[in-house]
Amino acid sequence: MERRYRHTLCIALAGLMASGNGLAQAAASAPSTVLDTQLRNEELQVLPQRQAFARHFRQAHARYPAIPTGTLESIAYVQTRWQHLRPDPLQGQQHAHNHMPAAYGVMGLYGGQGFADQVSEAAQLLGVRPQQVREDPLTNILAAAALLDRQIRQDFPAGDRTGLTGISLAPALEDIRPALERYAGFSPQAGIRAQGNIDDYARSSFAYDVLLALDRGVDDRGIVVPERPVQWERAFDVQRLIQLRAPMLRLDATRDRIEAGGIGIDPVTETLQRRDTPDPRAQSTENTATDTDAGIQSTDYGPAIWDPASSSNYTASRSAAVSAVTLHTAQGSYAGTISWFKNASAQVSAHYVIRSSDGQVTQMVRNAHTAWHVRNHNAYTLGIEHEGYVDNSSWYTSAMYDASAALVRSFCAGYSAIPCASAYSGAPSSGIQVLADSVKIKGHQHFSGQTHTDPGINWNWARYYALLNPGSGGSGTASVLDGFESSVGHFATSPTYSGSTTGIGSGSTATRDCSTARNGACSLRVLLKDDSASSAAWSVRLLSGAGSPSSNTALTRSGGTIGFWVYPAGSGLSVAVGIDDSDGTERSLSRTLPANTWTYVSWSLTDDAQWNAWAGGNGAITAASVTLDAIWLYRAQTAYDVNVYVDDVQITN
Repeated sequence: MERRYRHTLCIALAGLMASGNGLAQAAASAPSTVLDTQLRNEELQVLPQRQAFARHFRQAHARYPAIPTGTLESIAYVQTRWQHLRPDPLQGQQHAHNHMPAAYGVMGLYGGQGFADQVSEAAQLLGVRPQQVREDPLTNILAAAALLDRQIRQDFPAGDRTGLTGISLAPALEDIRPALERYAGFSPQAGIRAQGNIDDYARSSFAYDVLLALDRGVDDRGIVVPERPVQWERAFDVQRLIQLRAPMLRLDATRDRIEAGGIGIDPVTETLQRRDTPDPRAQSTENTATDTDAGIQSTDYGPAIWDPASSSNYTASRSAAVSAVTLHTAQGSYAGTISWFKNASAQVSAHYVIRSSDGQVTQMVRNAHTAWHVRNHNAYTLGIEHEGYVDNSSWYTSAMYDASAALVRSFCAGYSAIPCASAYSGAPSSGIQVLADSVKIKGHQHFSGQTHTDPGINWNWARYYALLNPGSGGSGTASVLDGFESSVGHFATSPTYSGSTTGIGSGSTATRDCSTARNGACSLRVLLKDDSASSAAWSVRLLSGAGSPSSNTALTRSGGTIGFWVYPAGSGLSVAVGIDDSDGTERSLSRTLPANTWTYVSWSLTDDAQWNAWAGGNGAITAASVTLDAIWLYRAQTAYDVNVYVDDVQITN
């Protein structure tokens, strides 16, 4: 699904689009290089605007101190990735054309058309014209702040026990979850909770995404969301956390399952899960899961969350066999897309929706049923919506690419008419480019009879093809998992995020750096600061998968070697990697690093002598398919700051 927005950041790639899939595969490396250059140029253009947004956020928090610090920045991250949205005025009738309701400004405020009219509501609160809310970034941020402040004060009136006398004290992050759910705007009237399990789940997902961005922190390409730990058991009922597949990464899983009142933590995915026979003491009357709730595991695709209530709107049998896959960009948030798709009157749907931050997958329509996403090609295609907007590359994370590719690989295994080798792998495009029917896995823009141009100019088809066809380059070919050229990639969380990390302080960071690199222009800079309250040696687990191991990229074990370049700007460092296999996490032997030089380190996935057991493992990598858990950094305790640079994390088979 796609709505045409003004492409203020896109750079045309005329002449690069291959006319056939064979030519596209032959030219795959060239489009990928051009796309990397395009994304770096985009980054330079958006940085001044994002610096201005940061100033506006500070003004809004000063004006509305009842809002916890960082919340507005996090909402903007969840809704727009800090891009000021300007829907094309020519798309004023988009509702009739089955688009999601338009969102405006850096805060992604809705303007009605099936969702709440947040723009008009906020304009009344501020005493300004709705046009000013839509067009002026500062007013847009103040508008969102006014709406959220009103919801917070509904729960915490002046003079109550929280200390909100006047406007001087904000409640705790965990306590604004209900206000965030009402603020989300998925109901036609602002602050009203429409009834229904899927609506409830969508609002919970929005609040969860906002709090999760704060819990992890964000520091990428000028987007800064301060890292603020969230007490998840206070924010949500435990059953809702299970439905949300919440990652409990600060809990150190040291055995196969850690049981607590019938709720277990899986040592590989590190997400909350129910036991086969739940302890009745763990049941709750609030947000409990039933057969009609969102959050049930899909039988079509195991890793997906299944929304059975939404599927009742889309149960039409297919008139043709499944033989193709359509990739979309949602032009909206994950939670908003789920809420919109459950509404049959919207006359739009897709089989799956994928979240940007961690690759979570929700199924909306059964594979055997027809979804409404690609006009005259609905009868034989499977549709995948990716959270985000076509003209903002920040949405297309490694976690999203990995989750999407894993889903499509399952299609290739289940449908003989969809070979993964038939996927498009040429240059991205901002327009319509019809591809031959022999190209079975392609974008909305590649089918005949369409007006939509998603997934658009920023989708890396060459990278996606390589994920669908691992090892397609031949024996001994390295596949770069993270080059850090256009985004942080898999390692997007703070070094202090995991509970297994010891010895370093909360000021430690992991950020993309384009002043020091081994290959290309950028690398990952890991700044390690000592925890002055601890005398422990440093042991740092730099998590992959954006902090959610269930989103880690799959690695083929056969003949595989995992490695990366590393530059320690100081002495005494050693490094290792962690790999998740079928029985837990195995950690490699450490490698000692020379100071102030780039060193390539690697470990064989088939040599048991290079691995030790860590969480639930047996000290050997035994599964055919494994995932990358983390990079480990070790050093004796010191009071000095230490920088470590990582580049070109890769797998060679």
